[in-house]
Amino acid sequence: MLEVLKYNFMAAFVLCALLYVAGEWVSTITKAWIPSVFVTACLMLWCYWHGLPKEVVTNAMLMPWGGAMAIFLLIVHMGTIISFKQLMEQWKVVVVALAGLAGMCAVGYFLCPLFMDRAYMIAGLPPLTGGIIAAKLMRDAAVAKGLTAVGVYAIAVYCVQGFAGYPLTAIFLQGEGRRLIKDFRAGKVSAAEEEQAVKAAAATKRKLLPPLPKKFDSAVVILLKLGIVGYMATLLGGVSFGPIGKISGAIWCLLLGVFFTSIGFLDENSLGKANSSGILMFALMMYIFDGLKDCTPQMLGEIITPLVILIVIGVSGMLVASFFAAKVVGLSWPLALSTSLTALYGFPPNAVLTESICKALAENDEEMDYLMGELMPPMLVGGFTTVTIASVFIAGIFANFF
Repeated sequence: MLEVLKYNFMAAFVLCALLYVAGEWVSTITKAWIPSVFVTACLMLWCYWHGLPKEVVTNAMLMPWGGAMAIFLLIVHMGTIISFKQLMEQWKVVVVALAGLAGMCAVGYFLCPLFMDRAYMIAGLPPLTGGIIAAKLMRDAAVAKGLTAVGVYAIAVYCVQGFAGYPLTAIFLQGEGRRLIKDFRAGKVSAAEEEQAVKAAAATKRKLLPPLPKKFDSAVVILLKLGIVGYMATLLGGVSFGPIGKISGAIWCLLLGVFFTSIGFLDENSLGKANSSGILMFALMMYIFDGLKDCTPQMLGEIITPLVILIVIGVSGMLVASFFAAKVVGLSWPLALSTSLTALYGFPPNAVLTESICKALAENDEEMDYLMGELMPPMLVGGFTTVTIASVFIAGIFANFF
């Protein structure tokens, strides 16, 4: 009997699903105080160290999805649940997020060399401000200078920074969500806001393109439309706009998603309507967690001290700068700190964290919609500001400091 229990692609899928579900259940039981992404990341890392095949995500056939298609479809989908008005209202988030990155870089640049080798500080700060692109740039720059260990350090920062970002974000975003839902239940949402919401809902019914008849608007048709918009985003992502240069295809996905929803080409909450968001988010998150497979106990043992120092000093600088920036622009400080912390993980963890917290706090669909409308746009904008845009520029600057 045991001979038939062999490891294959379906066994790999089951293992990935079990680890992902464990994170979801812990998050649900703790009402999102312990984020699902944090739990799954910890479990994945522990399992990799105790025999989980390094290629389990690839073996589960999730890499082709998560590595490319899923992220574009999901970001376009995010554009179907927010509006241009909501995006334009997030200028305060952009200011606070950039201030947070400036604080992280300034404090880290001057304080970290007092406790660690300067090369580690140079290699680690850009990945701490963003994602894999910044980490790759710093690794390549370090290796080019013959600093192999420093290059590994840059990747390690990228791999483990979420372990600091997930719980901190959960604390601050929970606080903001509780404040919002308390005011909502107490009827403190102003009449003007309610009137604007009614007008916005009415506006969504008057679109340039009429909706497809339900019998033709199948799940695959919805995915087709998302794919068309995602393809347009990839084309625009390759176009250079003079001094601005190229704009990331991910940003185009969000903007085009909002635009094509506003004119009626895309369905509102497209992936929800197609019942496809779950599998795509699962594939994308497993692709993210796959990056932990190269983080060995030996690697952490060698670099754990400078890693902890960098994260503590850098994140402290970020939170202090974001707090004061929030006071200046008039943004709630728990929300400001949450959006700045998206630099430590970006998309899709920011969306997963936000949705799980909204689900934990909301008692009905009306409350869920309200919380998602208040929290999801700033968290998405924060992630794009830090990870997708600013971190690449920061890495380009720091690569010249070796």
